[in-house]
Amino acid sequence: MGITEQDEAWMRHAIRLAQRAESLGEVPIGAVLVKDNQCLAEGWNSPIASFDATAHAEITTLREAGKRIANYRLVNTTLYVTLEPCVMCMGAIAHARIKRLVFGAYDPKRGAVCNALSLADADFLNHKITWEGGILADECASLLKDFFQARR
Repeated sequence: MGITEQDEAWMRHAIRLAQRAESLGEVPIGAVLVKDNQCLAEGWNSPIASFDATAHAEITTLREAGKRIANYRLVNTTLYVTLEPCVMCMGAIAHARIKRLVFGAYDPKRGAVCNALSLADADFLNHKITWEGGILADECASLLKDFFQARR
């Protein structure tokens, strides 16, 4: 499919959400779910504030979207997230029937799209997700790098 100007604009929105997470003391990861070029839901990392290990940006976004449309199946949507999703988030993305995933920074150690695991291509999942990685990757990676350097 390829990257579009809209993809870049939505990723910038996700970056702003990641900055919100950082301002709250959370790891700076943001996500936005889009359908027909409209924001369906958005979220950011919040496991510390919510006392919930599953409160990753992707999960909070999927939860909000499901409530908004009263359905866990989020078909014909695109999820933008600033970091390659982990195994938990990829499982949720597949179960939600997300059509397309666009992420910023690659995560060589824990990324479950195409790095530590390749769940986007896993035969055992009943839903295939198309994906694009590396969108505004330097900006997304800098948020994380700066966040963790400030804590060391």
